[in-house]
Amino acid sequence: MKTKLNGFLTLFLALLVQISFAQERMVSGVVSDNSGLPIPGVNVLVKGTSAGTQTDFDGKYSIKASPNQILIFSFVGMKTQEIMASSSSLNVKMADNSVELEGVVVTALGVKKAEKAVTYSAQSVKGGAMTEAREQNLVNALSGKVAGVQVTNSSGAVGSSSRIVLRGASTITGNNEALFVIDGVPFDNTNNGNADSAGGRDLPNGAASINPDDIESVTVLKGPTAAALYGIRASKGVILINTKSGKKKGKFEVSFNSNTTFSNPLILPDYQNSYGQGATSDYFEFVDGAGGGYNDGVDESWGPALDRGLSFVQWDSFKNGGLPTPWVSHSDNVKDFYETGITQTNNISIVNGGENSNFRLSVGNSDERGMIPFTEFKKFNVGFNGNMNLGEKLSAGINITYFNNKSDNLPIVGYSSQNVVQQFIWSARNVNYTDLKGWRNYPLADPSSPAAGTPINWNTNFQNNPYWQLETNINTFDQDRITGSTFLNYKITDNFSVNGKLMLDHYSQRETLRNEKGSNENIDGYYAEIGRRYSEINAETILSYSKSITDDFSLTLNAGMNSMKRISTRQLGELEGGLELPGLFTLSNVKSGTTPNIDSDYTEQRINSVLGFGQLSYKNYAFLDFSGRNDWASVLPTKNNSFFYPAVSGSLVLSDIFGLTSSKVNYLKVRGGWSKVGGIGPLDPYNLNRTFALENNNFGTVSSVPNTQWNPNLKPETTTGIEVGVDLNAFNNRIRFGATYYNQTSKDLILPLQIDAASGFTSSWENAGEMNNKGFELQLGLTVLKKTDFSFDIDMNFAKNQNEVVSLGLTDAYVLGGQWDMELQARKGEAYGSIVGYPYLRNDAGQIVYENGLPQVNNEEKVVLGNITPDWTGGANFTFKYKNFDLSTLLDAKMGGEIFSMTYMWGRYAGTLEESLIGRETGVIGNGVIDDGNGGYTPNNIVVDAKTFNQFAYDYSNFTESGVFDASYVKLRQIIFGYSLPKKWLNGTFIQDFRLSVVGRNLAILYKKVPHIDPETGFSNGNGEQGQEFGQLPSARTYGFNINIKF
Repeated sequence: MKTKLNGFLTLFLALLVQISFAQERMVSGVVSDNSGLPIPGVNVLVKGTSAGTQTDFDGKYSIKASPNQILIFSFVGMKTQEIMASSSSLNVKMADNSVELEGVVVTALGVKKAEKAVTYSAQSVKGGAMTEAREQNLVNALSGKVAGVQVTNSSGAVGSSSRIVLRGASTITGNNEALFVIDGVPFDNTNNGNADSAGGRDLPNGAASINPDDIESVTVLKGPTAAALYGIRASKGVILINTKSGKKKGKFEVSFNSNTTFSNPLILPDYQNSYGQGATSDYFEFVDGAGGGYNDGVDESWGPALDRGLSFVQWDSFKNGGLPTPWVSHSDNVKDFYETGITQTNNISIVNGGENSNFRLSVGNSDERGMIPFTEFKKFNVGFNGNMNLGEKLSAGINITYFNNKSDNLPIVGYSSQNVVQQFIWSARNVNYTDLKGWRNYPLADPSSPAAGTPINWNTNFQNNPYWQLETNINTFDQDRITGSTFLNYKITDNFSVNGKLMLDHYSQRETLRNEKGSNENIDGYYAEIGRRYSEINAETILSYSKSITDDFSLTLNAGMNSMKRISTRQLGELEGGLELPGLFTLSNVKSGTTPNIDSDYTEQRINSVLGFGQLSYKNYAFLDFSGRNDWASVLPTKNNSFFYPAVSGSLVLSDIFGLTSSKVNYLKVRGGWSKVGGIGPLDPYNLNRTFALENNNFGTVSSVPNTQWNPNLKPETTTGIEVGVDLNAFNNRIRFGATYYNQTSKDLILPLQIDAASGFTSSWENAGEMNNKGFELQLGLTVLKKTDFSFDIDMNFAKNQNEVVSLGLTDAYVLGGQWDMELQARKGEAYGSIVGYPYLRNDAGQIVYENGLPQVNNEEKVVLGNITPDWTGGANFTFKYKNFDLSTLLDAKMGGEIFSMTYMWGRYAGTLEESLIGRETGVIGNGVIDDGNGGYTPNNIVVDAKTFNQFAYDYSNFTESGVFDASYVKLRQIIFGYSLPKKWLNGTFIQDFRLSVVGRNLAILYKKVPHIDPETGFSNGNGEQGQEFGQLPSARTYGFNINIKF
């Protein structure tokens, strides 16, 4: 009996110990939403007790509970869940309420909030569609999808840049594009090219490196209220990119995505095919292509009529002993020059997760062959994202991505003989360009011609053989880039934690530029090497506190600091004087009697910051956000380098307040906010210091000072804005509506204003500008039809922004850029980007005045002829789903604004465009009036020959107005038709998911007014290169297929 009693006592004691341990153990885990994103601020309560906590910014929680107790998980917009605390590790996936908005929005500094708790305008785009209908430049993938976002792709060439502007321009001379942030790391989006209207290379902007396969979501913070936490860098808004990570506990997963697309020009100019090369129509004879024959040195098509049975000695007559060949048209000669571009992209990712760690490894590559012969671009990237719990309170993580971007040849843009498209505008319509491809087997150009030593071409005065040029005069680009971060988080208590983070964005790149001897623009040849290095390191520490103050009130508070150090270097070696030996491209091949140009730059910049932010919520239907940040920036003078940026915003969920969730109105929220952010405009390091430059050239080493005088009294630019909005869901979320009104004013804008040259400078930095943007944005989603197997959804967005340059100090206009006699200006009282130039002379009724059959010149003063700012932008996406099939179509529109086209003007002048056919045989009577001799006007009735008319009316020195057109367009931007294999077909196999889709991007221009070109264009993504074009490298229509397999 005693033995049995001892046994019972031992068992009882063991059970007590077990129970006591169970009661004292810590339960921890991660709370995420339907898509796997962690949710911060989830209330975790032990049922029947007052014990509770909240999840941190990474969705993590820990709370003491026994195995037989129940944990209650509650969060605004999600269904409350009650789960038994049977395990010490408990991950929870919260489901959305059917009457609430879906998902989590990643906001400034990576803070994740339910859409219901967001107090300002923030729109998100999921990464899936970007992966299927893939763009080589990520920026382009946002076009038409987000209200208030204006995207401009400079061209369809490989490596072309794209520009993204949110809610209009807010600085005169600085960068007007949004700040990119990847997983909390600021990401440099600079384009280091030199493209402008006079030529140069358009290099890819930084965001073009990003692999869409790695993207979970993109959140656009459009206004200063949303972006204020980023301080001096955020006055133009922020693009937050959240990448994929390991999420699935205990599950090893492999995903493979393969994308193949083909591209061809979306639009080409309509050329005339009735008249060939020459300045006169009587005769043609090729001797050397430089004027040694008759009309052979002319790069115009005012020559003899084609397809009339004529024969002349032409450039390729050497093939038949120098005899005349038929003088015929080649209507597709430009179209046939372009090749079908092919892009192949593959990506494989591995995801795994355990109880205390998870990771995702991704490897991707892209190989793009351009439509322009001998141009290509390759990308390679490796990314790793890992997180680990180092204890109950300590966690760590690392996120790092390596990019390699490389091209063996990037094309030249603008007015340059190196731009092959120029050769099609200033051209001979009798030339079949593809016949020039065999240049290796052709004779060389005449030794007396400008192209001596290079293969024969139809014209050697102004052009080289285009195939020789593209294959020989190459422009290379090779960039290695690493971006990423590592963090350490320590949970001091259930409510208090500290997070330390170290962030890096670093790249080095090498560029070379080659012109062989005999090149039209560099007869003696040219070679340059450019090396660049860029490194930005951010160190950040944030203390976080979150607590449910009462049953109704919850509070989160955060305070921290950030230190940024940025270093950039550039080394240039350049043989401006030419090459000594042909075909040898090295800096040691210096032409005798010349001196190479050697240059190097080193700049360093720092920003130190302290910041704080938080949210107070009441009953999960009233939210108040507040933040403040103080920056100290090294680019500003000491006495003005400290500035504070506050923001406050709030929202009320009226549907919860008034109990509307059971009626037809499911969700109704009003929101509003005020903020102030800043910027440094065009300032670079040392702009405010007395600096000297040393340069060596053929005259030796020369010292110089900048043309713009430093100013020790400069202040930062500031943007102050208000924003109000409403969000509505109705009829079980079948109607989804959002509206936002904003008004933001940018002051103290930094300009280099002209001063007396006697000072030794031409301009001085001043806080002189002011600009205002105001407008509204609308989003409307409709579930038109929803059945068991079929659904039809429409999602639309609309934005109208009114921009005004309020002040430019003591001047009324500032030149941003331009070409020939057109200037792109910021002009007081006008929207940013005025097209300024010479108009036609008109009478009081607005009719063009003619004299002797030609329009009259009014070039005494330049006037505003248009503006590049659109009246409104919008997009519409239509999605159909039937069983495992789906079809989505995206339309993208930009209405209003103007563009200046030198392609049109020079094409008319050179007689190559179809409009130049008007009056070739009969003469031209211009549409206008002539002086009737009595102080009035009568319709013009004077006939002028077509060549005289076109070369007067479309001469840039006479008129600018003849090249200005409405830039409106509507594009069929995207189509995706996909099919996913049913899950039951895959049961018992190693495949989890299989999806095949047919995709297309930029498929058609449904509406436009400007002739011959795509109105979406620019020489680069720079401020001064917008709203104008010449020799446009055609935009690309792409189509192909995508395969996604998950194992």
